[in-house]
Amino acid sequence: MSFLDLVISGGTIVTPAGRRRADVAVSDGRIVALSDHGLSAPRTVDASGLLLLPGGVDTHVHLMDPGATDREDFPHGTRAAAAAGTTTIIEHAHGNPVRGVQDLKAKIDHLDGRSNVDFALAAHAWPGAEHEVGPLWEAGAAFFKVFTCTTHGVPGHDAAALWRHLRATSAAGAVSLLHCEDESLTEAAGAVLRDEGRGDGGLIPQWRNREAEVVAAMVAGVLVRKAGARAAVAHVSHPEVAEYLRRERDGGAGLFTETCPQYLLLREDEVLEHGPFRKFTPPARARHDADEREMWRLLRDGVLTHVSSDHAPSTREQKTSGGIWDVHFGLPGLDTTMPALLDAAARQMIAYEDVARLYAEVPARLYGLWPRKGRIAPGFDADIALVDPSREWTVRDAGVRSKAGWTPYDGRTFTGRVVRTYLRGEIVAENGEPADGRTGRFLPGPGLGRYLPGPGLPPG
Repeated sequence: MSFLDLVISGGTIVTPAGRRRADVAVSDGRIVALSDHGLSAPRTVDASGLLLLPGGVDTHVHLMDPGATDREDFPHGTRAAAAAGTTTIIEHAHGNPVRGVQDLKAKIDHLDGRSNVDFALAAHAWPGAEHEVGPLWEAGAAFFKVFTCTTHGVPGHDAAALWRHLRATSAAGAVSLLHCEDESLTEAAGAVLRDEGRGDGGLIPQWRNREAEVVAAMVAGVLVRKAGARAAVAHVSHPEVAEYLRRERDGGAGLFTETCPQYLLLREDEVLEHGPFRKFTPPARARHDADEREMWRLLRDGVLTHVSSDHAPSTREQKTSGGIWDVHFGLPGLDTTMPALLDAAARQMIAYEDVARLYAEVPARLYGLWPRKGRIAPGFDADIALVDPSREWTVRDAGVRSKAGWTPYDGRTFTGRVVRTYLRGEIVAENGEPADGRTGRFLPGPGLGRYLPGPGLPPG
């Protein structure tokens, strides 16, 4: 194989199906062979003692670019991703939403040369704008973000609007990511809390309550099944929601269930101490160790299908610039999602094979990035995270690459660390230090050029 330009030798390749000791041969940014025999190339890397995982595919990311880049931008956010072993993201920003084809094209142009990892872009669904679904899908949107409650300035879909949207995506072959909180329940709870004069952090789980998430997820699950649509429910925060959605999936719904590290590692009562630094929605739900163990079990068993960061940062100053009602929702997460999963594998909450499934293969398949992204195998991009599974390290605010400059996991000790990240065969981070080559490329969604408008949807 004289045409090779990179060989990573001696490492243990991890896939959802298992582990294999083999050399990875790379040519022109793609994996061309996995070999049990010694290979050589102008660049040969000894990965003995290391695990080789597919680069993370994080499909729920907010980088505020263009928009409120004082909170976050593509250069900072994607440096954080690369340093942590994430090589592909799907991004959407609420402050400057993509609502039409021209919005998408303008954003693609704006981001040229601003990303350190490969990226796709999602569009926002707007109630009453179902006619935009087909054209946006054909233009290369990765998915449609749908709110069931008005949040971040984006209007929520009631059941009728969600039904119309899902039928439009079903007709186009598109996929949606659904933020599920029932607006009538959150509005009613918020009104009571405001009337009581509440301004403490403890209002967050009462305002964005469990019942609101359960009700919205149940309605969404039924409508996804009835419409014959494909959708993921975002940031599932507790087992009751996951189980309702599992039942719909077992009944034939094209449903996926995403969760995030904050629902696996943070506790509901932390908001009492940390206030705005635990203001995200849905909020943390775990109340004790048993809740945490159950969420990890649901991940192992596939009831929760994949993991994302829901990276939505604000700086420390922004988180403390007003009262609890006023400051931004959201947490930084790109710096810590892959590390949190590696640590969970070291603690045997999940397996390393699960990390490859949950944070690479399933999201890549769901959003049409497969078979280019999501696995270490011939034909795939050489997006590889080299992991020292035994290295212990302590998470510190000072090490955060995101513009946020802080993390809810400050002071935690993790086991397992990404020591080098390759994007299409080129090093984009080493020992926690990201390169800044801005070599990330736009990845069009699977509908690019494929949508053909039909005769229209039936009434109702």
